[in-house]
Amino acid sequence: MPLHLIKLAVGCESVKELKEWIAERMLTAKKKGLPQHHVHVTRMTPKRVDDILAGGSLYWVIRGEIAAREKIIAIEPFRDRDGIGRCRLVMQPKVIAVSPRPMRPFQGWRYLKTEEAPADLGKTSASGVAAMPEPLRRELRDLGLL
Repeated sequence: MPLHLIKLAVGCESVKELKEWIAERMLTAKKKGLPQHHVHVTRMTPKRVDDILAGGSLYWVIRGEIAAREKIIAIEPFRDRDGIGRCRLVMQPKVIAVSPRPMRPFQGWRYLKTEEAPADLGKTSASGVAAMPEPLRRELRDLGLL
């Protein structure tokens, strides 16, 4: 069973904004002739790399709720110019909306077991939920209607 990571999307206000961020990064990568992968750099390298690469995803927490995920395709530890260990999380640049679930803030990333991960929203559900204004979606979720 794959293992997932969960991370805060700091500064991101919605799934739509996350998709726009990634699209912008992909456009920049294309102009530079780089592979079309979304890369997120983090300080700590996961120890359970094989479990994550067996089909794991990075789940994004946006404004206090788990809202979307991207499939992880590679994990690349490296040292930056200052000699500090870092890690590239390489993902397919496709954002998949998930059933929203509240999540308190935390630092860095955390492991997320498959059985604890929120389900993907179906294409019909995802487009309807994504089309809703964020405040309305959150209010409906808080009322147990979403």
